[in-house]
Amino acid sequence: MDVKSAKTNRPATATTEPQADYGTAQEREDSELASDRKPEAQSSRLPGFYELPRSERLRAVQSFSRLGDGDIDALGHAGNLRGELIDVFIENGVGTFGLPLGIATNFKVNGRDVLVPMAVEETSVLAAASHGAKLARAGGGFNASSTAPVMTGQIQLMLQHECDYDAVLQERKQQLIEYANRGQDRLLARGGGAVDLTWHFIPEIRSLVLHLHINTCDAMGANIVNTMAERVSTLMPELLPVDIGLRILTNLTDRRMTEVSCRVPKAALTTAEFEGARVAARIVMAYQFAAHDVHRAATNNKGIMNGIDPVVIATGNDWRAVEAGAHAYASLSGRYLPMAKWSLDDAGDLIGQLKLPLAVGVVGGVTRLHPSAQAALSLLGQPDAQELANIIAAVGLAQNLSALRALASEGIQRGHMSLHRSNLDLLDRRGASKE
Repeated sequence: MDVKSAKTNRPATATTEPQADYGTAQEREDSELASDRKPEAQSSRLPGFYELPRSERLRAVQSFSRLGDGDIDALGHAGNLRGELIDVFIENGVGTFGLPLGIATNFKVNGRDVLVPMAVEETSVLAAASHGAKLARAGGGFNASSTAPVMTGQIQLMLQHECDYDAVLQERKQQLIEYANRGQDRLLARGGGAVDLTWHFIPEIRSLVLHLHINTCDAMGANIVNTMAERVSTLMPELLPVDIGLRILTNLTDRRMTEVSCRVPKAALTTAEFEGARVAARIVMAYQFAAHDVHRAATNNKGIMNGIDPVVIATGNDWRAVEAGAHAYASLSGRYLPMAKWSLDDAGDLIGQLKLPLAVGVVGGVTRLHPSAQAALSLLGQPDAQELANIIAAVGLAQNLSALRALASEGIQRGHMSLHRSNLDLLDRRGASKE
């Protein structure tokens, strides 16, 4: 049977990249201006922060953010979650698996200084993020923007025989959107709800796929999207000769995009061993390597996610969903490409750009129940979902900047291994104690 076809918009379908802080502690401190040794009020520049005892770091964070003692206790708590929350978050729960929680410094995003909470076990990730933010700060920091938080639910319909589905769906489109919004009064009151319906046909599996686009406001929105997609699907057999297939969100949230950019003056890239203009040019060359080699692109992008994932985790969001969307978006052209782009402007300064789907929320689920996630959002100034996405993208770009700067100059291992040495020393001590 000849089923009417339509164009589809399907995306064509990793080693580990250590991050470094790229220089010794003395080199980092020596590079600071004397006037910058004592940070100004509300500045995320905290020279020597990494050398402070944990309790003093927490006091510095509290001074910056004016968090209450309760939030500071939650942010710095090293114990387990209450048993009640463990049972809410996971089935068959027996305890918690801890990740170190640290603070990345130097970040200025859209003119606002922020200290960024990051939960990660990999040595040097926070040092690299902070270093990248310091380099970008020399050019004014990060400029970021996010589109409206529109998620997409997919409804798969298997056509039983030929029909003019375009005509039917065009006629009933507004009715279907209104039906999706029934019972969503709270979401609608906040300015959200279903805003559009699109569709395409996949001839290989004879499936008509509806895309229901929903503004989820400050929620990540997975449950909202799935519920509304399932609701709309119940009407479809009345309109078209179809069997209903899957009804679920897509994590390729290409209507929920975040862009961030920065300018790094070439002089800021100068070190005792390397001239800044040369480093800038070599960073661009490193980007071009990733743009033409999928093996390099995989490791390059893992480094970007080294920055993104820890902030997503610290704020109680779904890092697996963010990873899936980011890597799918990197493949949309049919080739897997680096997520960030680097170029030189007319003055020879370095320009970085990153554009990714970033579906994160600040309400609902773990973000409202986990005390550390709540404290992390308080530290960030209680951002809405779009501002949180802006900050997360800035951390990803900073991480990539640090990695490429190291690769373009002294190499990735010098700084990474200097920070990794404490891990090796601990292993040696434990091994000796067992002998």
